[in-house]
Amino acid sequence: MSLIPSFFGNRRGNSANTSIFDPFPLDVWDPFRTFPQFPELSRENSAFATTRVDWKETPEAHVFKADLPGLKKEEVKVEVEDDRVLQISGERSVEKEEKDEAWHRVERSSGKFVRRFRLPENAKMDQVKAAMENGVLTVTVPKEEVKKPDVKSIEISG
Repeated sequence: MSLIPSFFGNRRGNSANTSIFDPFPLDVWDPFRTFPQFPELSRENSAFATTRVDWKETPEAHVFKADLPGLKKEEVKVEVEDDRVLQISGERSVEKEEKDEAWHRVERSSGKFVRRFRLPENAKMDQVKAAMENGVLTVTVPKEEVKKPDVKSIEISG
């Protein structure tokens, strides 16, 4: 396991097990279009940068797990778009400072976050399910069974 984070997608598992689709959509970040504009990092918008999502594929489904500590399910939105894009978004509120309080350190992020994932052709977009437990959002996208092409042997005449 590498100690260096992968900015171009974590390709876990067998490299022979590749897909035609690109699970890391270019509409989120495309290094060849324009230089990405990073918002000024501040307490109000740093949640975007720190929302972590794992994506694993099982034989039956694509499973996404997002760490969203301190958020209620009402504060999180899971949406699917027609072009097979799964979007997870929400907002973590900033705690208000009272007059008699003095903050010494603020490390918990707050603000809006959005994560988008382009799903493969075999995703059943009409059967997506989401559940939240102990600050972890789990989104399950069932897969259609991939139909193997019919192969017909042709006799060679001579």
